[in-house]
Order: sequence, then C-alpha cells, then structure tokens
Amino acid sequence: MARPRNPLLSRERIVSAALDLVDAEGLAALSTRRLAAGLGVSGPSLYNHFATKDALLDAVVDHVVGEVDLSMWQGPGVPEATGWSGALLAWARSYRAALVAHPNLVPVLAQGPGRRANALRLADAVFGGLVDAGWPKADATRIGALMRYFVFGSALGSFAAGFVDDRQLYSEGYPHLGEAHLLAERQRQVDEGAFEAGLSALVEGLTLQYARLGAPGRNG
Repeated sequence: MARPRNPLLSRERIVSAALDLVDAEGLAALSTRRLAAGLGVSGPSLYNHFATKDALLDAVVDHVVGEVDLSMWQGPGVPEATGWSGALLAWARSYRAALVAHPNLVPVLAQGPGRRANALRLADAVFGGLVDAGWPKADATRIGALMRYFVFGSALGSFAAGFVDDRQLYSEGYPHLGEAHLLAERQRQVDEGAFEAGLSALVEGLTLQYARLGAPGRNG
C-alpha cells in the first residue's frame, strides 16, 4: 500500500502546527481552515481530534504550560534540598521564559488553569511545594497568585519597547528622560533586568515573612 502523501494526523501534530501559526501571526489567525490548509488536510478531519476550536486552543495553551520546568518542586526532599525561595526563583524564571517564547498566547494563559492538565499540575506543584516548606495554605495560595501576577505582567508587554528612538522628543520638556531614546534598542536587557530586580525583591520580602512564621526544620 502506498504511503499517504502527508503524515497521518495526530493531536500532537495539530497542536504543534497551531502553535506555530499563533506564534507567527497571532491568535486571530488561528482557524480550522488555515490550520487544515497548512497541514494539507481537509477541515473536517481536524474534528476527529478536537471537537471545537476552543478545545484546540486549550490544548495549545496547555502544551506551552508543559514547557515550564517543575523539577525544583518535585521528588523527595524537594524543595527542602534547595529551599523554597530558590525553587520559587527557578520556577518563575522558567515560567516567564515559556511565556516570552509565545507572547501571543499570554492573554489566554492568563485566564487560569481551568481543566488544563499541565496547568493544574503546575498549580499543584507550586502550592504543594510551598505548603511542604512550611507556608500556611492561605499564604501559599496568595504567593501563587502574586507570582502569577508578576510573571504574566512581565511577559505581557515590554516597558523598553514603549519608548521611541527620538532623542529630540525626550529633550523637549522631559528633563529626566535624556536617554529614553536608547531603551528600545536595549529592550531585552532592560526588560530582563527589571524582571530579575522585581523577582529578587518579591522573594526577599517573602523570606522576611517566612522568618516571622518560625516554621521549624525548613530552610528558605
């Protein structure tokens, strides 16, 4: 029997193609027609794997969440082995890296885990790791929310890219913005530096709160 001209469809292949399309052209470009054309199949064949476009988008979003490293929260002795604060730092950096790699999906990712398996595993790992390290459940919940706000906010837009390369614009009436025209070309350096500064400040503040809890037998 002759091989099919195009590889057989699978959920993984559809999700990968959909992610490539969203990364390249944005969420508005995602349609069964565009996706089927890119895969070289008929539109109805996609519905054998995903009943609706929303179900497909959920799978794409959850695939991205699956890129986030959770190893710092898992296994015996973790996060005690490195400290909850070290685990929080490493996880936040990995989370942001996944979002920055797929910025067009950030608004959907920010809606919460819903029924997405990888997103629920992430929430479970972080909450469980903080509770195991001695944080009360209410505090662990707030810390999880706080970190989501911060990580998503840092990935949602670029501070540096909001300034234009126009020295004259900032020299006329903005005495403290004499070098603002340089920010756009230093976008990655500025944005990553701001993220790291904020992340360090957050975790240092949480470390002070943790010390006041007096949680026995744990390190931060």
